[in-house]
Amino acid sequence: MTDLDAARARVRLPGAPGLSTPTEIGVARAAALFERVDPAAAAAHLEPILAADPESAAGWILLARIRLVLDEVDKALDAANRAIPLVPEDPRPLAAASRALTLLGRHEEAVTMAYRAVIAEPKNPLWHDRVAWSLLAADRQYADAEQAARTAIGLEPNEAHYYFTHGVTLDALGHADQARQAFLVSLKLEPENPVAQHRLAVLNGESVRAPEKKKRGWKLFGKRGGATAMPVRPEEHLP
Repeated sequence: MTDLDAARARVRLPGAPGLSTPTEIGVARAAALFERVDPAAAAAHLEPILAADPESAAGWILLARIRLVLDEVDKALDAANRAIPLVPEDPRPLAAASRALTLLGRHEEAVTMAYRAVIAEPKNPLWHDRVAWSLLAADRQYADAEQAARTAIGLEPNEAHYYFTHGVTLDALGHADQARQAFLVSLKLEPENPVAQHRLAVLNGESVRAPEKKKRGWKLFGKRGGATAMPVRPEEHLP
């Protein structure tokens, strides 16, 4: 798992000490499978647990994340929606729903869910990053997307992905020089990131920008060929 994915996992992911019920133990085992990069096995393990105990918010939150990794977007949205009323103060299912809605092309709803996650936990840069990407996907309010990206950097200045997001928002605003600097910072922190390398090469005129695809067709960035594939950065894509 990457630093960003690990950070996501550390935000109250099930599996903490003090597990007592069969549901808690089962969810923790599914989380362990997921962290061992076996999302299909994690989903298969989790499904009967949630069928027996549909009130497990932790289980639905985990399943939403797993479904996103598996590109099962409709099922991810369903799982997130099952969790939201169980833990309305928790930003994680809101952010998962936002991501799924973006991939489904339901951009207004995605933006709303992303902002709800920020309201629930304003000091977590992940949710500001989700706001930025939901606005970028909606092709509107680029200035607000850039502000959200800057906020994420301010909250976690050592995460390469947030500089990458900032670069994408600056590029969308037409600020090529500033976008170039943001990508350079991202690559300084994470030199081997081919997505940031590509975006920088496009700005430098060294590569051709690929034709824009419909937003639903965005591919999660990462190794997609193997059975143990997981996205390196859930929001990154070649435009």
